[in-house]
Amino acid sequence: MFIQTEATPNPSTLKFLPGKVVMDEGTADFRNPNDAVASPLATRLFAVPGVTGVFFGYDFITVSKDGAEWQHLKPAILGTIMEHFMSGAPVMGAGAQAAADLADGEEFFDDGDETIVETIKELLETRVRPAVAQDGGDITFRGFRDGTVFLNMKGSCAGCPSSTATLKHGVQNLLRHFVPEVREVEAV
Repeated sequence: MFIQTEATPNPSTLKFLPGKVVMDEGTADFRNPNDAVASPLATRLFAVPGVTGVFFGYDFITVSKDGAEWQHLKPAILGTIMEHFMSGAPVMGAGAQAAADLADGEEFFDDGDETIVETIKELLETRVRPAVAQDGGDITFRGFRDGTVFLNMKGSCAGCPSSTATLKHGVQNLLRHFVPEVREVEAV
């Protein structure tokens, strides 16, 4: 098994591509070892000293670290991912995907804004999320109120130094262009 790695805009995060589907549907974001109990793979990755976050996308795994150097962490992470996939164990435990999807929380928006929200979601799905996934992260819709779009940033996007620029200059400008009702974008 050959696992490729890619740098992300977040220097504390590295993207691992195992050459296999990681998540058939959706994504999963684990911010600490307690969250990881839903996933045998995330649990194994948090056992590597220095790992502070794990994110699963369709065909990639994003791992965040504390102050440790990648040159020391990368071999242990690669070995952990390889061992897990070679064992045939599932990435997520039974029923864990539903829990991962609910972790985003309920969406919120005012009655009457359904059309605006559908347009925002379509733009996020077709134009924003594919680009963000290339960088090892994900952005999902959380809500819309009084001209403000609230988004949940996951994976390498969470805590990334350039995420504010991505939100304000990229996502906000795109949404304002196509949806005049949008005034600003905020991360939750």
